[in-house]
Amino acid sequence: MINKKVIITGSFGVGKTSLFNQFIYKRFSDKYLTTIGVKVNKKVIEVEGKELSILLWDIAGEVSQDKVPNTYFLGAKGIIYVFDLSRPTTYQNLKENIEYLQKMVKNAVIKIVGNKKDKLSTEELVEVNAQLPLPLSIMTSAKTGENVEELFKELGKDLLKA
Repeated sequence: MINKKVIITGSFGVGKTSLFNQFIYKRFSDKYLTTIGVKVNKKVIEVEGKELSILLWDIAGEVSQDKVPNTYFLGAKGIIYVFDLSRPTTYQNLKENIEYLQKMVKNAVIKIVGNKKDKLSTEELVEVNAQLPLPLSIMTSAKTGENVEELFKELGKDLLKA
């Protein structure tokens, strides 16, 4: 079995813990609970006929990624950077945050995820996508589960290639 450490990061309130819970437990809660520090869990998925064990670190939300303790990034092979599609303030510093993460975790697979897709119409989603300074990997809804499995399958494929 192949083991990979993956970090879920981004601003506070963007749905990192909800994505974590939807992926690990297949559940969603409307109740907002701030993550203090880090929450870690593991899930084994099958990717292209291979078993991949993802050690998933859900770290506390920070507006700026340089506020995240450096030790959280040690050994990470993948990063899921989450922002809220319905809150422009969560993607205003997208480019700078991704550049910082690329420096912190060299050669990591990085997925840029627009979450809370269920809150916007198709037209609004197109508009938001046009405003982004970097291309989006995927749009998800932790609430409905839309594209959550797809996110992790794609991440898994990229981790196996890396």
